[in-house]
Amino acid sequence: MTITARMRIWGRRTALLGMSAALLAGAVACNSSNTSSGSPTVAGGATAAATSGTAPSNAAPSTPAPISVSEPAGTGSSSAATSSGASSAATSPSPTTALTPTTSTSLPPAQPAAAVIASPAFGTSGISPTQPISIAVKNGTIKALSLVNPTGKVVAGKLSADDASWTLGEDLGYGKTYTVKGTALGRNGQSVPISGTYTTLTPDDEAHATISPGDGDVVGVAAPIIVRFSSDPTSQKAEIEKRMKVVTTPAGQGSWAWITHDGDTYPSLDWRPKVYWPQYTKVHVEADVYGAEFSDSVYGSADATSDFTIGRNQVVIANAKNYDIVVQQSGKTVATYPGSYGMGDDPNSRYGLNPELVTRSGIHIVMDKQQTVSMSNPKYGYTNSIEHWAVRISDNGEFIHENPNTVGDQGNTNVSHGCINLSAESAEAYYNSAIYGDPVQISGTSVQLSAADGDIYDWALSWSTWQSLSAL
Repeated sequence: MTITARMRIWGRRTALLGMSAALLAGAVACNSSNTSSGSPTVAGGATAAATSGTAPSNAAPSTPAPISVSEPAGTGSSSAATSSGASSAATSPSPTTALTPTTSTSLPPAQPAAAVIASPAFGTSGISPTQPISIAVKNGTIKALSLVNPTGKVVAGKLSADDASWTLGEDLGYGKTYTVKGTALGRNGQSVPISGTYTTLTPDDEAHATISPGDGDVVGVAAPIIVRFSSDPTSQKAEIEKRMKVVTTPAGQGSWAWITHDGDTYPSLDWRPKVYWPQYTKVHVEADVYGAEFSDSVYGSADATSDFTIGRNQVVIANAKNYDIVVQQSGKTVATYPGSYGMGDDPNSRYGLNPELVTRSGIHIVMDKQQTVSMSNPKYGYTNSIEHWAVRISDNGEFIHENPNTVGDQGNTNVSHGCINLSAESAEAYYNSAIYGDPVQISGTSVQLSAADGDIYDWALSWSTWQSLSAL
């Protein structure tokens, strides 16, 4: 009995000692919190001892979750360890607490690979040798690129300033396969090959162009530009006309027109200024017909160019009713020669009124000249008549030339078959002053110069009519 009682008493003392230890730990925790200037600290060991009623010697303290504390400016903070069934009183306003968000580091987005875009697409065949070709890289740059012909020769090309595209820099050849090789570098740092082929068309026939006046020529102020073709351009007039270019110094207004000249098989493309060329104008002409389609499987064989000069301004004023010709240079008369025109307007002539024997009115041009020429017109009784100092002004038989047999009529009567007759002295003087393209303005007759009268009648057309003959 006595032993049992003592054990009970000792048990009570042990419990009281445990409670005292718990209270002492709480006090230490409160004192520690009150003297701290930082965030409050929660004593995990004190909480565990108060809860269990015992003080285990080997218990690990629990780890508190991170907290943030927001305090009013100028105030302190206090905290006490809290256990089950226990509370603490604060001497200042309670702090506000919030969970601290967890920050994660995001990876940069993946960069795209290079994509090669070819126009036309690689593998295209039957293309024109003048067709533009471009190769571009999306999401990257071109590090190397070459286009080579079948013999391995590199074709000219140009990279853009940002190295993102390449364009063809010269014409290709007919009937050839060209190979593209290169490398593109993507934004992802990876290389992509550039590889493909192009094959050009093979024409059944090729057409060429010739330009008049030619390189180095010096011509008169009415000389038109004439581009003649060896194949029929009729079905492609607009496309071929787009390939023509005229550059003049000084600049001037002019226009193209499709004209079928006397003796030509196919239409020609003529260019003339609205008014006569300024004297000494420099003229550059380009006929870029290489690769141009003329008709089914007929393509231009080569480009053509010409550089010529306009000479001094000389114009002949020829009025049949005045029976003479007047030579002017830059608007000033430098010579006047008595002459005799066609008899076709004279009812008293031996052939009466006859349009065939009328000198045509209108603007002719000097087409060529010969010191000696044989003239024939069996219908009117002469064959192989030798004439001198002959300046041709149309293809219908009109010349300005010497005729010693009509000297008595020159200056007073029109007796020729359509030409303008001069004396030997006058004819030679005029011949020496004339050049191809000089205008000869004839008036005073009943028949106008037209397409029916010969090779070059460009100035017989009004400006509005001339412009209407363009295909553009």
